[in-house]
Amino acid sequence: MASGTERRFSWRGRPTTARDGETILEALAHDGLPSVVRSPRYHRPRGPLCGVGQCTGCLVRVNGRPNVRACRQVVASGDVVENGNAWPSPRFDLLGVLDTAFPSGIDTLHGFRRPAFLTGLYQRVVRRLSGYSGPPSPEAARALASAPDVRTATTVIVGAGPAGRAAARALVDAGERPLVVDRGLRVPEVPGAELLARSTATFLPPPSADGGWAFSLVGFTEPARGFAIRARRVIVATGGYDAALWFGGADRPGVVTADGALALTPAPGAGPLRRAVVFGGGDRAATTIDRLHESVVAVVAPGEIRPEVVRRASDLGVPLYPRTLLRSVTGRRRVRSVRLESRGGGAPFHVECDSVVLAHRRLPHPQLFFQAGARMRWRGGAGAYFPELTDAGATSVPGLFAAGTVAGVVGDDVATSGERAAKAALGAPFDGPAPRWIPADGPAELEGYYRELLGGPRPGRWVACPCEDVLVAEIEEAHRAGYRGVEVVKRYTGVGTGLCQGRYCLPETLLTLARLEGRTPPEVGYITQRPPVHPTPLAALAALREEFAGEPAP
Repeated sequence: MASGTERRFSWRGRPTTARDGETILEALAHDGLPSVVRSPRYHRPRGPLCGVGQCTGCLVRVNGRPNVRACRQVVASGDVVENGNAWPSPRFDLLGVLDTAFPSGIDTLHGFRRPAFLTGLYQRVVRRLSGYSGPPSPEAARALASAPDVRTATTVIVGAGPAGRAAARALVDAGERPLVVDRGLRVPEVPGAELLARSTATFLPPPSADGGWAFSLVGFTEPARGFAIRARRVIVATGGYDAALWFGGADRPGVVTADGALALTPAPGAGPLRRAVVFGGGDRAATTIDRLHESVVAVVAPGEIRPEVVRRASDLGVPLYPRTLLRSVTGRRRVRSVRLESRGGGAPFHVECDSVVLAHRRLPHPQLFFQAGARMRWRGGAGAYFPELTDAGATSVPGLFAAGTVAGVVGDDVATSGERAAKAALGAPFDGPAPRWIPADGPAELEGYYRELLGGPRPGRWVACPCEDVLVAEIEEAHRAGYRGVEVVKRYTGVGTGLCQGRYCLPETLLTLARLEGRTPPEVGYITQRPPVHPTPLAALAALREEFAGEPAP
C-alpha cells in the first residue's frame, strides 16, 4: 500500500511523482486513465485492460529495459520511464495510419508473396513496424544478470490467495515448511512457510512418474532472477481472473476488466474511471459497483441480473439493461459511449460513458495443469477448463493437487479447499462435507450470446487478440479455409500466441469456433500449453543450470 512519501521519476522526459510503494501505472493514473502503448500491428491506442500483470496494455521501457508492465513495476526514485513502440508519443503515433490504411487487416503471416523477390523486403518492413519495443540497452541487460536461486521443498504451493494460504497454514501445523510461490507485489508472509513473492513458476519438464522428487519447477523472481525448485508435491492455487469480451473497439483505452477497475480504484470513487458501464449481472458486478460507487452510469448484462446487483444499482439510481448485447464502443483515443441492443432484435441505442468494466465472467488459470498432463474437464457453468479432481483436490497426476477457484470450487469453500488439499497431500483425512463445485453442465449463456452477437451487424474493428492484433474476421476466414480446431486456427492466425498466452482471446475463440464448427468447446480442443506460463526474461533462463545435478536429500 502506498504511503505519503513521494518518489520522483520521469515519464517521457517529464518529471513525475509517485507515492512511496505505488506502481508506475498507479502514479500515471492520478491524471486519468493512461495510454502508454500502441498495438503491435496497427498501432491502435491501447490502455490497461487487466491491471494485474496479465495483459499487454501498459508495457513501458524502464531504465532501458523493454516490455515492463507498468502495473507491476513499483516506482524507484530516479526511474526513467518511456513508451516503447509509439512515435512521437502514445497519444499521437504516426504509424497509426496503418489502422486506417488496412481496414481489412494486414496479413503478416501469409501475404505479399508475389512477386517473390519482394517477399524479403516486405518481411523486413513488417518486423520494423510491428512489436512492442526494441532490445534492452547494454546497461539494462547487465543489470538483469543475477545468480540463480536453486531450492528443494517437500511441498510447493503456487498461489498465495485464500486457498493457498489455508493450505500453507495446514502444512505448517503438520510440521512442514512449505514453499509458497506467488506473483503478487504485496504478499503477506505465512508464518512458518517460505515465500517467493513477485515470482512465476512453471513445470519443466512435466512431472516424472517414478515418485520421489517428481516435480521440477523453473521460473523467475522479478525482474529477472531465475529459480529452480525440486519438490515432492505441488498444490496449485493460482485463482482466477476476469475475462475479456468481443465487441467493436474492445481494445480501446477505457475498456477494462473488473480486475483492472479494482486495481485502479484504491478506494470508492478514487480512480480514473468517472462514467463507467459495468457489464455483468453477478457477484463480480456487485463487487465492482461497490468500489466504483457513483462512477457507475449503467449496468448491462448478457442475461438476467441478480437481485443483489439490482439492489446496489437501484440505491445509486443506475439504470439496468438485462439480456442486452454490447455491440461496440465509440471513440478513437478512448471510450466515449457504448452501442447496446436488447437481445432478440431490439433497436440499438447508445449510453455515454468513459469506460466499460467487464465483470461478467471469472476464469481460472489452468496452464500448470495442462503442462503437467493432468486430465481436464470443460465446465459449462463457467465456460472454461478445470482439472478433474477427487473431493480431496487430487488431480490425475500423483502428487499434484488443486485448491480454490482454479479447482472450480465456489463460495465459502474456497479457503477450506486449501486445507483439504493440504491434508490430502499429507495423506491425512479431512472431516467435513465435500466442496461445492462450479456446475459441469448447465446453460452456457455466452455461447448463445455470441451466436446472436456475431450473427448481427459489427460496427467498428473487432480485435480478437489484442496482444497480436488478430481480428475476429481472420478467425472466421481460417474456418472458411477449412481449418478446424483451436490449435490449428492458432497456428494459422496467431491468435493466442501473444504475451498474455491466450488468457484474453482463447476463451472467446473457443466459443466462436464451437459455433462455427457446430461442435462443443471440448471437441474444439485447447492449445498446447508449452512453458513458460508467463513471458520469462532470457536472463533468468540463462542463469539456470540446464538440469538439477544429483538427487537432493529429503
